[in-house]
Amino acid sequence: MKYKFFPHTADVIFEAYGRTLERAFEHSALALEEIMVDLDTVEKKEHYEISINSDSVENLLYDFLSELIFIKDTENLLFNKFHIVILHKNKEYELFANCEGDFINKETQALNDDAKAITMHEFEIKKKANVWVAKVLVDI
Repeated sequence: MKYKFFPHTADVIFEAYGRTLERAFEHSALALEEIMVDLDTVEKKEHYEISINSDSVENLLYDFLSELIFIKDTENLLFNKFHIVILHKNKEYELFANCEGDFINKETQALNDDAKAITMHEFEIKKKANVWVAKVLVDI
């Protein structure tokens, strides 16, 4: 299972899973994008690269997901495929993401809710047994 959604009164909450940290980030990104669009209706026409540095895994995930919302808001891009590499050196994490998707198109895409922000409420990413688990609450 890549991710699953949980009931919430006003926002959207999901957990994303991955055997590696990179897969947990990729699945978190897919879950976020699915909140906004039916992923099957997004063509892979555009490529976008993201590079982010942070002092912790939690902040790295928060910043990455927030960047995806920023890109949606400023460049009108939605994605349905991610390839992520995360490096950890000198107490700093560095993320490189190659994202594939397309510009928002109301005629060809099944749009869902508009994600406004990632919140820190209940936010976490932890390794449990052999699986990374990210829990994210999205303000819609």
